[in-house]
Amino acid sequence: MPERSGHDVVVVGAGLIGLACAWRAAQRGLSVILVEAKEPAAGASGVAAGMLAPVTEAEFGEEELLRLNLEAHARWQEFAPELGGDLHHRREGALLVAADRDDAEALHRLHSFQLSLGLEAEWLTPSECRRREPGLSPRCGGGIFAPHEQHVDPMAVVAALLAKGLEIRTGDPVAAVDPHGVRLRSGEAITAEQIVIAAGCWSGSGIEGLPGMPVRPLKGQILALRRPPDRPLAEHLIRTPRCYVLDRGDGRVVLGGTMEERGFDTQVTVDGVYRLLEAAYEVLPDVTELEFTGARAGLRPATPDNLPLIGRSEPGNVIWATGHYRNGVLLTPITAEAVAELLTGGEVPAAVRPFSPERFAVGVR
Repeated sequence: MPERSGHDVVVVGAGLIGLACAWRAAQRGLSVILVEAKEPAAGASGVAAGMLAPVTEAEFGEEELLRLNLEAHARWQEFAPELGGDLHHRREGALLVAADRDDAEALHRLHSFQLSLGLEAEWLTPSECRRREPGLSPRCGGGIFAPHEQHVDPMAVVAALLAKGLEIRTGDPVAAVDPHGVRLRSGEAITAEQIVIAAGCWSGSGIEGLPGMPVRPLKGQILALRRPPDRPLAEHLIRTPRCYVLDRGDGRVVLGGTMEERGFDTQVTVDGVYRLLEAAYEVLPDVTELEFTGARAGLRPATPDNLPLIGRSEPGNVIWATGHYRNGVLLTPITAEAVAELLTGGEVPAAVRPFSPERFAVGVR
């Protein structure tokens, strides 16, 4: 069997999480190679919107995830300038808007929950919402303003990470792991002392020698729109219970938000496109005037408790960095930091609950 020279670390998966983990490991002086089945950002990273929005992502019963997301949000304030490049990093905050009275009642409950957790979130009346965003529908029923919510362009972040000179092997998926490294589908072996699994929703199956982790694909469809250069659609990140809309600031507008249990299906559907446009039109009628430039579907890596899998498992040379659900972009800096600590025998950030086999019933295949 052909074999490549050894590395300290092989990272399986070259999406945002894998690239950032490799970069942080290389900064610690480790020799790192990434192995990607297709091409960098071919999975969820290439279809993500890039929201850094822990407050408007907060859900009842997910307080632990919220604490992790808040800590990750704080990391982005140093991570972005350290990474460098034009990431289209916008910091104007987010408006979670009620399209009607039913939405308003639900958002009032959510706002009370946010305040009980000490989150910075303000309830705005319909007129206050429209003063902040004149393009909102007159039927707007009020909303929640979260001033510190942000967003970035994930593909710009990928480009900045690729510019760091990381060694990447593409087009040959990992078939198996063992105590000596990984074996590729072609039969080639790459030796490494430690292995990081950052293959998104594909982390949970298909690689011999790994535990059968409960990471499943959760489909999301996203639309690419374009506005005239001199006519911003919205200054803030706009969210509703059914969609999100964000303006990159350069004419590009992103509309997304579907959550579909469809296995590994990545087809764009008429129903998905229709539902997203309908949901956006409810609060931003001018969306119908924009140019439609494309649609894609991606697969979020979801776990049963919506928390990511970060930590060691059997075999002992394997570190997991997957299962980031809807928060992969947000959690990139803190995941990379945690993995770099694990690789070098350090302590992970307190907000990261290290994975243990007891969390789920898992066994090596």
